[in-house]
Amino acid sequence: MGRTVLIDMIPISVIKLDMVAADNLNLVEVAALVGDATRATMLGALMGGRALMAKELAYYANVSSSTASGHLSKLVAARLLTVIRERRFSYYRIASPLVASMLESIKVVAAIELPPRRQPGAADDEALRFARCCYDHLAGQIGVAVTDALVAMGHIVLTDEGGEVTSSGRRFLSAFGADLSPRTRRIFCKPCLDWSERRYHLKGLIGVRILDRLLELGWLKRVSGSRALQLTSIGRTGLSDIFQIEINKEDVTTSSAMGTAP
Repeated sequence: MGRTVLIDMIPISVIKLDMVAADNLNLVEVAALVGDATRATMLGALMGGRALMAKELAYYANVSSSTASGHLSKLVAARLLTVIRERRFSYYRIASPLVASMLESIKVVAAIELPPRRQPGAADDEALRFARCCYDHLAGQIGVAVTDALVAMGHIVLTDEGGEVTSSGRRFLSAFGADLSPRTRRIFCKPCLDWSERRYHLKGLIGVRILDRLLELGWLKRVSGSRALQLTSIGRTGLSDIFQIEINKEDVTTSSAMGTAP
């Protein structure tokens, strides 16, 4: 006669330990994938929000096409990347805003240096710190300054947990030309801790629409082969006139008359 195992006789603590072990295994697998230098470089290149071909990512990571394909296959299998096939070409991109948020959070943690470490600076470090794409929204000094301006003017309310666009904010952003129609299931407005500034910029649908509009107006321009964004002369004037953001060689500041954002 076979032995029957009763599920309700298994201690709850054992079940919980098994679940924790499984979660830790998943964490280890994802950490191992992201922790590889070649894969991290390719993921970083895709944080500009655009889809890139394998040969482009191989160039960024300074590896052969066959090596890049192997790494990309692992990232796609782990659902960190998606692949789009058009005719005979394959394009890779970050799988979701959740993945992008995870990668940006890792950058925030990596930027904490206690004690400071001596690190060789990349050629475009300053450009990235000034203005860049954080997957699909604006980051860097300009991203933080725009967020500060909107908060100071009472158009957006931010806390550590979330954000809200006020009625005046909806009118302001609509007049600015930012399409606020929630056409997706994305979070509407949320703070994102900027890894270079250690302060908040905006992500979610609001962050996406603001960046789209700044690019559409020609206030910002994409830099080929980089996540960096270039501020144009009309953009400098526009940010001053509309957002009261003053930019000089040393700093990016909002008007003192507007107060200080929390």
